[in-house]
Amino acid sequence: MKVYIAMLLQLMIWSGYTFIEWLSKYDQLLFKVLMFFVFFYLAIIIGNYIMKSIRKTCFVTALSLSLYGSLHLTMSLMGV
Repeated sequence: MKVYIAMLLQLMIWSGYTFIEWLSKYDQLLFKVLMFFVFFYLAIIIGNYIMKSIRKTCFVTALSLSLYGSLHLTMSLMGV
């Protein structure tokens, strides 16, 4: 159950990142990369707070990021 909650919260974090990235579409690439690392750090901290295991946290964060990335790529290729 902890993995499920962490995954949902991290998917919300990635959605927030996409929204903030959309709001800052005219920013330089460096600032977008820095913003990604801030959101990545936030996802790691929240996942570690819930699961209390670094190994599980890294696995769930990588899984949620790849799931969200694939969904985001699929939607952008479909034109939605």
